Parts: sequence; structure tokens; C-alpha cells
Amino acid sequence: MKGKFDITRRGFVKAVGAACTLGSVPLAFGEEKTSSEKAPSEKAVPAAPLLPTPSLAAASERAKIGCVSWCLHSFKRGEDPTDAINTIGDIGFEGTELVLLAREDIKSFWTDKKIGDLRSRLEKHKLALTQFAIFESVVEGLSSLDAEERKKNLDFFEAGCVIGKKLGAPRINLVAPWARELTGPGGYLPRYFDLSNPKPGEKFHIGIAKGFDWERVWQVYVDTTQACLERVKKLELKLSVEPHPHCLLADSSSFLRLWDVIRDPDLGYNLDTGWTLLGREYPPMAIHKVKAHLMNVHMRDLDAQMRSFVFFGEGVMDFKAIVDTLKMANYRGYLSIEQDKYQGDMRAVCKRYLEMIKGYLA
Repeated sequence: MKGKFDITRRGFVKAVGAACTLGSVPLAFGEEKTSSEKAPSEKAVPAAPLLPTPSLAAASERAKIGCVSWCLHSFKRGEDPTDAINTIGDIGFEGTELVLLAREDIKSFWTDKKIGDLRSRLEKHKLALTQFAIFESVVEGLSSLDAEERKKNLDFFEAGCVIGKKLGAPRINLVAPWARELTGPGGYLPRYFDLSNPKPGEKFHIGIAKGFDWERVWQVYVDTTQACLERVKKLELKLSVEPHPHCLLADSSSFLRLWDVIRDPDLGYNLDTGWTLLGREYPPMAIHKVKAHLMNVHMRDLDAQMRSFVFFGEGVMDFKAIVDTLKMANYRGYLSIEQDKYQGDMRAVCKRYLEMIKGYLA
């Protein structure tokens, strides 16, 4: 996710047509349970229709195509995703993701009325809510060594989980936090990855606090992740974690180290192609490494210098190789565009993405 700041799912996308009965299809990794497997009190997110391409496989036999809401809205506190949902639905996507942007929004924006309105909007456009993201600034203290600070942030996290549950999301998504003992030049630390125009003698530098103890920080993160899992499992949700540079999870290998300690199938991997390649890990190789745990994919392009997340289709990201690897791995989850916003027509960018990925999936 931008900062300045599914191996099952519960909201299975239905295929259109009497010939395709989802209940008869075995689950592949990245797929969700059918609504008939939900708890009686859980309202299912309406399923999306097949895309209007005759050669495109049934939704039960392929990955699905999504667009995160924040492609089309800002990260300001109280940002309403209604217009973004309308645009995403009108373009023809199968799913979307919504996000909790600020602690204050928990009570002031995400009211039961607003949640109901948004669910109705998703229903109208037949959009699956693929996951509910919690922005880094909401839970930045999850990696704190201070027990009271962690408890406070776990409470914020649980409040976000409740919102996600009410919305009908199958899981919660987090970007891995960084150690609070690290300090960059300001803002979102993962964004600090180069010096595009260094002054004479300027060095790339991240401050590391005196007495920093990596093993202690790592163990606290493991314990806190287990605490997060307790909260999502209580709500019958799952947790997907996304690595970013300088964070406690920076790549697929660090995620696997975490999973080998926790070993909980409700903990999964959210692959972001842009952040992966920016961190100099080839996305298809990352897929091979984490495919047993892959819950969701964010698709993002990167320029040739691997410094900037350019508009989709304008960079060097080999999306065909990524889709081919996911098909080979039998991935049935979502491929959702997560595009940094620049001057230009974001609707056109999203439409271009949809058509390109439909072609690769066909």
C-alpha cells in the first residue's frame, strides 16, 4: 500500500451459467469457501459475474481480477470509497479492497449505516470484497517494545477486524511494520530506498537506535502476529501480511521464517509485485517460494531504474510471467491493481489493466 502515512477464503466468486456449479469444484489455493459454509449470522458478499470474454475460463478455474479502492481515492482521513466502488464496478472488475485509513475513522466514518451503504454498493455492482486493509499509521505501534503501546494498537487492529467482518471481507490485510528503533529522513520508511539527487558527500542513512536488539524485536513481532491471529480467528477471518523494504518482513524469505515459527494456515502472504521487484526479488520466484501461503496479489508496475511505481503498462514489470507463474501454481485468488496516483486518467489506467490481465488469463 502507498504510505505517508486468499489457503482458503470465505467469499467465493460465483460463475455465471447453469453449467458451472461451484459446490462441485475442489478448492485450490487462493480460493474461498462457498457462502453455504459460512456461519448463519454472516451475510455473504454477493458474487461477481464472469467477465464478458468467451475464452476466459470460469471464475472457479482461474484467478480473478480486482482493483483496490485507493487507486481512485486519496489517503485522507474520512475518505469515502463510494465513488471509487462505482467506478471499479462500472469498469467491470470482479472484486475490490477497502481500507481503514485513520484511527479516528473507526468511530466517525465506519458506522453501521456507512458499512451497510457500502455493502449495498458492492452488491449493486456485484463486486466481491476481497480483503479489508488496515493502514500502517493505524497500527504502527504493533512493533513497539512497549507492552502498553502494543496492547493499544492491538485494540485498534481488532476494531479494524470488526469493520472488515461487518463489510463481509474474508480476511484482514496488513503491511508488515518496521522496528520503531529505525528512523529515516521522514514519512513512510519503506519509501526511503534511494537518493535520486544526492548532495556532495550525502550518504544513504537510516538511524538505528543505540542498544537495538534484533532478536528481541523479532520475538516481539512473532508474539504480536500471533495475538493478531487470535483476533482474526475469533471473527472467522484470515490475516494476509505484505512485506515492504526496511520492514520486519522485507521479502518472501522473511515471511517464511515467520510462518515456520507460527505455522497457522490462517496466516498468509500478500504479494505486491512492485514492492517485491523494488526490493530486488523477482516476483515469479517469490510466487514459487510462498505459493502454499499466497492469499492475495497486488499488481503494480515499476520503472526501469526500479525507483518509481509508474502507471500500469509503462514500466518493466513482466506481468505475463507473473500471471503464467500463478496459473502454473493453480492460484485462484485475486490479482488486484494497486496503482500510485499521478496526473492522468486513472480510469483509463484501470481499464487498460483489466483488458491486459484478461488476455493473460484467457
